[in-house]
Amino acid sequence: MRVILQEDVKGKGKKGEIVNVADGYARNFLLPKKLAVAANEANMEVIKQQEKARNKKIEEDKKRVAEIATKLESVLVKVTARSGGDSSAGTGSKLFGSVTSKEIVDELFKQHGIEIEKNKIIQDEPIKSFGAFEVKCKLGYEIIGVIHVLVVEG
Repeated sequence: MRVILQEDVKGKGKKGEIVNVADGYARNFLLPKKLAVAANEANMEVIKQQEKARNKKIEEDKKRVAEIATKLESVLVKVTARSGGDSSAGTGSKLFGSVTSKEIVDELFKQHGIEIEKNKIIQDEPIKSFGAFEVKCKLGYEIIGVIHVLVVEG
């Protein structure tokens, strides 16, 4: 019997796939537990409509992510940090601690209204000195944005 899986079923397939299973397995397990529906014309049409809607949503998300990436190119995020240098020598070039991805994300939202999750930011090593830095972030759909960060003493 051909069925359309409504959920991932171990050993059979993923959600949305059309699979052939034994009649008894479909009637006694998959259909009563709402893990699958019969692959008739009406259900096939519903699956096509759902696929169309999913593809449209993916395209909209890609467009939104690309817009965020272009916005990031033109903004500068100013992060204030405390100096950890020797106070008798004047201003030190090292920070007290480091600038974290959470601080960058918070300042980006406060200053420019752009919201990004902190786990999307890629930092090879933490920022531990004053100056200008470029921090990359994975925005999704293989689009990588660059955040320009200026760390100043505050």
